[in-house]
Amino acid sequence: MIQYAIDVSAARAHAIAVELSIDSPAAAQVVSLPVWIPGSYLVREFARHLSHLSAEQGGRPVEVTPRDKASWTVCCDAGAPLVLRYRVHAFDASVRAAWLDDGRGFWNGTSVCLRVEGREREPHRLSITGLPDGWSVVTSLPRATSGGGHEAADYDALVDHPVEIGRPWRGAFEAGGAPHAFAVSGALPDFDGDRLIADTRRICERAIALWHGEGAPPPFDDYLFLLNAVEDGRGGLEHRASTALVAPRRDLPRRGQAEVSDGYVGVLGLVSHEYFHAWNVKRLKPREYAALDYTRENHSELLWFFEGFTSYYDDLLLVRAGLIGADRYLKLLAQTMTSVEATPGRAVQSVAEASRDAWIKHYRPDEHTPNATVSYYLKGSLVALAFDLTLRREGRGSLDDVLRALWRGSSGGPVDEVDIAAALEAVGGRSYGDELGSWVHGTAELPLATLFESIGVAVERQPATLAQRIGVRASESALTGVKLTHVLAGGMAERAGLAAGDEILAAGDWRIRRLDDALRCATGAGDGSAVELLVARDQRLARRAVSLGPTAQAAGAVRLRQRADADIAARERCAAWLAAG
Repeated sequence: MIQYAIDVSAARAHAIAVELSIDSPAAAQVVSLPVWIPGSYLVREFARHLSHLSAEQGGRPVEVTPRDKASWTVCCDAGAPLVLRYRVHAFDASVRAAWLDDGRGFWNGTSVCLRVEGREREPHRLSITGLPDGWSVVTSLPRATSGGGHEAADYDALVDHPVEIGRPWRGAFEAGGAPHAFAVSGALPDFDGDRLIADTRRICERAIALWHGEGAPPPFDDYLFLLNAVEDGRGGLEHRASTALVAPRRDLPRRGQAEVSDGYVGVLGLVSHEYFHAWNVKRLKPREYAALDYTRENHSELLWFFEGFTSYYDDLLLVRAGLIGADRYLKLLAQTMTSVEATPGRAVQSVAEASRDAWIKHYRPDEHTPNATVSYYLKGSLVALAFDLTLRREGRGSLDDVLRALWRGSSGGPVDEVDIAAALEAVGGRSYGDELGSWVHGTAELPLATLFESIGVAVERQPATLAQRIGVRASESALTGVKLTHVLAGGMAERAGLAAGDEILAAGDWRIRRLDDALRCATGAGDGSAVELLVARDQRLARRAVSLGPTAQAAGAVRLRQRADADIAARERCAAWLAAG
């Protein structure tokens, strides 16, 4: 058996000490640490945090030789028990790596547990020592049947159960007949845990019903939510029977407060998204992920489905669970549409290409990202919306039916695009090859306005901001002023020679600290001709005249509104869409 003894007694040094015992090693045993964590598609080089690696066999030291950036050969005798010791610097507060201080600890196995090559399919056991008084271990990793600690069937299972240690708030509930639990660290004293539990239960019940029908059990024995509440930050990472979440503590529900703030809607959407992944990517998964390679990138062109479709359902489940109303949900959809429309890269990169390029583009954004790429999360969610409304308009089913057909057809396992196309055809009664070619592999605009009309929803436009009219994104505040973060391709700002990093100091003869103030301050700007901006770049000043004429980008934010004059059939389709189980 492969055994890891993890000592957290050096919490104030942020050091996790690991002792790895291998009962019967190879003569030149290779060990390695993953370079990425499933669900986060970027090579993160976790080995950079590993140090003090040594080995002994029968009480004598044996040589450890580096093979490459993340693997080592242990020059030992075959068959005799081998012990390796090393440390992991744990100072990454995200959901992807490892954290340890005197307040809490958290880690994923991909950051802490060396992989014993050739022995990955054997049981792996984990024990934890050095816990401060009052600390507990919270993880979905099964308890060992004997000897204490926890045990996994193999290495893949070991690293798919994150571990939280500390004194978290804990709550529990049942959904679909399965036990569910929540552990929250870092919440403020007025945190309303009971409300979070009640709302999460409703989300889980809707998700289980969508995949399996009312009253059916989920595909796991139990499920764990691990939430770290922080000052700023938001994120999540899915696992087979759990999820790790990070959210601002100010967004958590407060006792005595009944309203659902926008921040709390964001928390619930995050909970919904990661829980949905327990089906869509952890079980139903790209065929390329049936066997993971921890040493390199694992490419797939299907993240538009596994992340994008999950992003579509995360907020949709909130309205179906009765946690937000239809108007609020349409506002969230409109924000997604606005974001995608404001991305020139949607005409450059398809969502299939964005999926494949996630490893080098999505997780490494820069000032050019909006011009060259499209988000497989955001546009992928709109592709899901387009398929769902198309199926409903044609009267042959819904995207819910497609997911259930995929689940049944694959037995909840690996799929590829051929399987997705077949499930669409089985539900819709025709081929959707043209839509897949145009919406997924092409860069054509999605016919959302027409599809919304079929459910009695009007697509309207807000007045355009100056940033939208000239094609920029900016950070701005009364204290720091205006600084361009992105200049969008084809916009008037690009034509005027503005660039990311430019500070906008003044419009005409007036100092400004908000970009929209330029319209009020610049002489003649109101007639739609041009606005003259004083710009600082690399400590040098320059004036740039930015046209506001008819060629300027003028698309404002999208607004979605249910039409009171929609016909009965459209209203019924809309009601079925929002209330479906």
